[in-house]
Amino acid sequence: MAETGMDDWRKVLEHLEAGAERILATLAGLTDARLREPSALPGWTRGHVVTHVARNADSLWNLLEWARTGREIPQYPSLAARNAALEAGAGRGVAEQAADLRDSAARFVEQARALPEEAARARVRAMAGWEHPAWYAVYRRWHEVEAHHVDLAAGYGPADWPDAYVRWALRETLDGLVGLPPGGQGSLAGYRLVSTDSGDGVALGDGPEATGSSRALLAWLSGRSRGAGVVVRGEGTPPVPPPWPPPARF
Repeated sequence: MAETGMDDWRKVLEHLEAGAERILATLAGLTDARLREPSALPGWTRGHVVTHVARNADSLWNLLEWARTGREIPQYPSLAARNAALEAGAGRGVAEQAADLRDSAARFVEQARALPEEAARARVRAMAGWEHPAWYAVYRRWHEVEAHHVDLAAGYGPADWPDAYVRWALRETLDGLVGLPPGGQGSLAGYRLVSTDSGDGVALGDGPEATGSSRALLAWLSGRSRGAGVVVRGEGTPPVPPPWPPPARF
């Protein structure tokens, strides 16, 4: 993510609000029993996914508060605390989950809208340990809202992602893949990735070329598809990509 993202991040807040409303619409069509059924994420129910999206908003709020006050506040107190909160909330019914998601999403957007420009430039740290300017928390949230909506396995898929998200997220993913340390690209090492509709692409070496629409590539690289719509010339099925999203570089 280039620093030019600093110019656009407040515009993303409208996308976050719309994305949260889409998740709430999906929840409105579920029963409490269906919310406790498996999601697309191994070991997680749909209730786990919704709870995670809500707690993620709170965790990224913490990073904005760190930037605003100058007082270090970790994204999560600890991995154990993160996991405990997830388990504590996963079994709730639809109404309680929806209210929590709505409120936490609104708190994050409100905090981001009020963030002074100087604070937006302050460095904060993701739970995984990498640093970024506070404004990038808004983009991180965009991933969470759109990717985890797909993970609910309740009718919303990569075909439903907004075009603006696909454009940004694919470029961000490709840039992140280039910046991974040696060995971090996994089975993608050596591949050339090219979008057939936007022309966006990246060369990770001189090996096979994987092509597909921007949406198909993003779905595959993010682990939200097994490569539907992606063609690997001379190699058959697409390989399994490394963990997503890769850390952004600043």
